[in-house]
Amino acid sequence: MASMWKFPRKMGFIPPSVTSPDGRHGARAASVVAAASVVGITALAWAYLAYQSWAMRHMDVVDMAMPGAREWGLLDLALVFTMWAVMMIGMMAPSASPVLLLFTRIQHERHSRVSTGVASGLFLLGYLLAWTGFSVAATLIQWGLHSAMLISPAMIGTSPLLGGVVLIAAGIYQWTPAKHACLNHCRSPLGYLLNEWRDGAGGALVMGWRHGLYCTGCCWLLMLVLFVVGVMNLLWITLLAAFVLLEKNLPRGRWVSHATGLALIAWGSWMALGAWADI
Repeated sequence: MASMWKFPRKMGFIPPSVTSPDGRHGARAASVVAAASVVGITALAWAYLAYQSWAMRHMDVVDMAMPGAREWGLLDLALVFTMWAVMMIGMMAPSASPVLLLFTRIQHERHSRVSTGVASGLFLLGYLLAWTGFSVAATLIQWGLHSAMLISPAMIGTSPLLGGVVLIAAGIYQWTPAKHACLNHCRSPLGYLLNEWRDGAGGALVMGWRHGLYCTGCCWLLMLVLFVVGVMNLLWITLLAAFVLLEKNLPRGRWVSHATGLALIAWGSWMALGAWADI
């Protein structure tokens, strides 16, 4: 965790003047604005999810919040995509806050022609765009499950065998080199920011996008567990969001990943074996 916050002040591209009290005050103010932005969009996202969850339980008094058992049209796909995109914002924006604050500090100290606030906003936007790409994929997967009648109108998987396979796959992935490479990047992004810095508004957007791709690579299979436990299950959404945040920041994050992987494999095997026995 400490490596995410230690910042070498003698980097060649950082003017000495920024170590003055005024420079430190400006960096602190920029960080506060960035943190407040993350809190704000996260709160809005969770408010939306809470409403959707409530609406799905009260379809008799409100318009249907999500598609039902009928065949989907473009509006249904748009509704499901919006749900996934907002869900990813609510779940993943908090875990991006450490690297966003680090980026904000570096951007402020570089005295770029692009304001710190604009650059930080574009970095966060790029990060969330990567997760928006995942949301497109998740929407298509849900559409396929819906068409094959493998998911209920309440957005819970109806095939224990398929659910077991998803859980086992998510558990195995927790042990793979790809998972570890992406997790290591998310845990220690300082080298990425300093060695692959890109100036300008476009550079901030691309850097956020690339960091978001690493984060997506780290967590995408964990997100698919929602198809097993319920896509709009707020308890599981909260647990997964908290786990992602802890996995990236606890001192022994890799061991947390391994332990979770074993638990998922055991859970998935139990579910799949139970389904197989019922056949």
